[in-house]
Amino acid sequence: MSIPKLESNGATHTVGIAEMTIVQASEGCLITHALGSCIGVTVFDPVAQVGGLLHFMLDQPRSTEHKGDKAAAMFATTGIPELFRLAYAQGAQKERLIVCAAGGADLLNPGGGMQIGRRNLLMMQRLFWKNGVPVAGESTGGGVARTMRLDLSTGTVSLNAAGREEVLWTI
Repeated sequence: MSIPKLESNGATHTVGIAEMTIVQASEGCLITHALGSCIGVTVFDPVAQVGGLLHFMLDQPRSTEHKGDKAAAMFATTGIPELFRLAYAQGAQKERLIVCAAGGADLLNPGGGMQIGRRNLLMMQRLFWKNGVPVAGESTGGGVARTMRLDLSTGTVSLNAAGREEVLWTI
């Protein structure tokens, strides 16, 4: 998967559904909207000044048609490892990475149905646990969509959920 490395000049970079972005910059921000059952994952290395944001839709591919480079950011099982790989390629180190996550809500049919948000959350947690990745801040589950923002100058990760601001992580 070819993810452009962006040099920031204080700009806001919007990450869409099933997309990810890695930025090497000391200012600007990454933002993603409409995290319902989808999950947003941020990584930030304050020393290397590398930040990234992934907005994945589903826990894993259900068929071979979705396996491949173009769909990597669509799934937890391919998007999360790729986000970390790209951050490491830009100089980030695992022991310095600050990881946050938000989303995984159950908006359509609370407690029933396909439980996409819950499946996404469980897969993300399994991947983090298996790879020894601590999560610095998390706002997952529930029944509300979230907007997630990573401030590249401070590493602060904040959310807006139903008009309420929340800080997941800050120095």
